[in-house]
Amino acid sequence: MGKIIAIANQKGGVGKTTTSVNLAASLGVLEKKVLLIDADPQANATSGLGIDVEEIELGTYQLLEHSITPEKAIMETSSPNLDLIPAHIDLVAIEIELVDQENRESMLKKVITPLKDQYDYILIDCAPSLGLLTLNALTASDSVIIPIQCEYFALEGLGKLLNTIKSVQKIHNNKLDIEGLLLTMYDSRLRLSNQVVEEVQKHFDEMVFETIIQRNVRLSEAPSYGESIINYDASSKGATNYLSLAHEIIKKNS
Repeated sequence: MGKIIAIANQKGGVGKTTTSVNLAASLGVLEKKVLLIDADPQANATSGLGIDVEEIELGTYQLLEHSITPEKAIMETSSPNLDLIPAHIDLVAIEIELVDQENRESMLKKVITPLKDQYDYILIDCAPSLGLLTLNALTASDSVIIPIQCEYFALEGLGKLLNTIKSVQKIHNNKLDIEGLLLTMYDSRLRLSNQVVEEVQKHFDEMVFETIIQRNVRLSEAPSYGESIINYDASSKGATNYLSLAHEIIKKNS
């Protein structure tokens, strides 16, 4: 039985998609069967794996509409053991379309829960908001990874996200767990980065992953080539960091 993990934070630019794509690829390289669901209308996880977003006909939008079975939306990627349910800009409309639906926050859960038998891990790349799309992802998930950028405003809004997670636990999904807080974009030369790491570790202690994702040029370059960091440069610091995170998650869930 697989595990569904959402990668969520309502702040943009904290490394959600970078984490989704590279953690998924790292788990795949470690011989875990992985499905990545792109639940962000920007579709960066889709293009980041080399898929032309303009050519997407079936994806997360149709899945949430319940107009197709998940199998019809699943695509193979060039990364070993990694499949993808892609997104398209039309996903923007889904929040409006679902508003009048009964059990609208459980639309994703209904369709992807049966897939847990086929995969070791199902990762959901969430949109940078706390809207209906993210709510669907949290309702469908067993746990959530929260990426936190090592910068001044990182902790701002974290309380709001944790409150949202508490609400989801109370109303929609009492089994939702916090997989961990992931510190991203860390630069050891900056005093501010070190202060943020200390603050987060002091306040959240065991909830924080031991692995810290460091700033890395190769990590920034990889999406423009439509590749994960594992495919693009397996010897880079970014690849080492994400493989370390994958090992940590596997160990935690073994």
